[in-house]
Amino acid sequence: MDKKVSSRSTSNKALRLNLDEKKYGTIVEIGAGQEVARQFFLAGAAAGTIAKTMSAYDMKFSDAIYGVQEDRRYVSKARVKAMMTQEFDLVVDRVGDIRSKSSRYFSYAATVAAKSFNRKNECHAWCGVRVQMYPGAEPSNITIHVRMHDENAELQQAALGDLGVNLIYAAYYYFENPKNIIDSLTDNIGKDRIEIDAIEFEGPYFEDIDNRAINLHLIRSWKTRAIMFKPDGSVTVPADMLYKKNVLTIRGSFKPVTKLNVDMIEQGKKSFNALNNLDGKSTIAIAEISLNDPHGNDAKVPEADIIARVRLLNSLGYSVMISDYTRYFSLRAYFRQYTQLQIGIVVGMMNMRQIFDEQYYRGVEGGILEAFGKLFPDNTRMFVYPELDDVGELTDFSKVRVPDHLRYLYKHLLENNFISGIECSDTNLCRIYSREVLKQLASGSDGWESSVPEAAVEEIKTNKLFGCK
Repeated sequence: MDKKVSSRSTSNKALRLNLDEKKYGTIVEIGAGQEVARQFFLAGAAAGTIAKTMSAYDMKFSDAIYGVQEDRRYVSKARVKAMMTQEFDLVVDRVGDIRSKSSRYFSYAATVAAKSFNRKNECHAWCGVRVQMYPGAEPSNITIHVRMHDENAELQQAALGDLGVNLIYAAYYYFENPKNIIDSLTDNIGKDRIEIDAIEFEGPYFEDIDNRAINLHLIRSWKTRAIMFKPDGSVTVPADMLYKKNVLTIRGSFKPVTKLNVDMIEQGKKSFNALNNLDGKSTIAIAEISLNDPHGNDAKVPEADIIARVRLLNSLGYSVMISDYTRYFSLRAYFRQYTQLQIGIVVGMMNMRQIFDEQYYRGVEGGILEAFGKLFPDNTRMFVYPELDDVGELTDFSKVRVPDHLRYLYKHLLENNFISGIECSDTNLCRIYSREVLKQLASGSDGWESSVPEAAVEEIKTNKLFGCK
């Protein structure tokens, strides 16, 4: 990353844009003042860059200008894209014939739900820039979703002002490296003030970008802790996916996803819905993959490898979450930001033995007691899938061996239904191991197909995933 350029202050970035007579556009902001436009005016020489600023704050005015989107929401991706497109077309239509042919036009848009004066609301924004990378080019878009963590609207507005300048600046000066764009978005914004949990690149200059893969960089650049994928493979905002949902999640490597994994998810859903008297319609099952190793360090797994696993899970109709969480109580806390309904975590017997290993909680001040206190405070349960013992007999969650001094803790969790069992539909599934399937794939051996769901087999063969021969 260009350290010298990325360290520019917000005012210096705005001034550099203002002094470049080739860059010209509009800034429209709804819901949190006009902080981005303000940054350009404070920097000076804004007349050379800004054609128009506007805030269609009233809903009727906004609808009259930008139309009514299908979801009828005002803080949404559809609305911000409508704003960007209309404003870009207007500036080109009105000044394209009279300005220099070397001009490169842009439109910046933001629609925001900032901290409300009299109620507790989700504070978030959709922001985007539509920009020409060179004169006369078809425009390209960068759209991001932002969550604001400051305690008052004034601070949130200030953070969005810096973010907007960073986004416009990055679109012009870092467009050849999307990761540099992401890295620079929080320049001059204090730590933990905002979270960027989705980004989308579109248009002719970004047509080679895999939006699924580039979103993983949001995690690795500490812009967010997790990314969500819908079953169709598109990146989605966690708040949209999890709103008013009961959540059942299973962590795994899924390299590749096997019939055992599928049985754990499907049998887990049955137990989860039955225990909570749910009909299943409000339950979402999420396959979760952590980027971290068991010690909390980034395992440095290549993006293409992670996305291959996402593709396989999507081919089976599952939503997927990629995170940098190591411990289950952190995973539970993440979900609790978005839903107050039931949370279920599906694990295997090996996972159960791990969470009763006190070495797993190094660095946690209260150790294993603090960890369990954070894992099971409200409407959260673990569902344990059985395994085969050394003699080939099926053994379940009630037979988990824990250290003697923790046996009463385990008994407490069992008797209070914090831990429940899952039925296995076929004991032969317990003989499937992803690592063995992976070896067969790489060596070109026959027989691995019987361990993998049919749709995933087709994906693996068609796209030669995981070294398939």
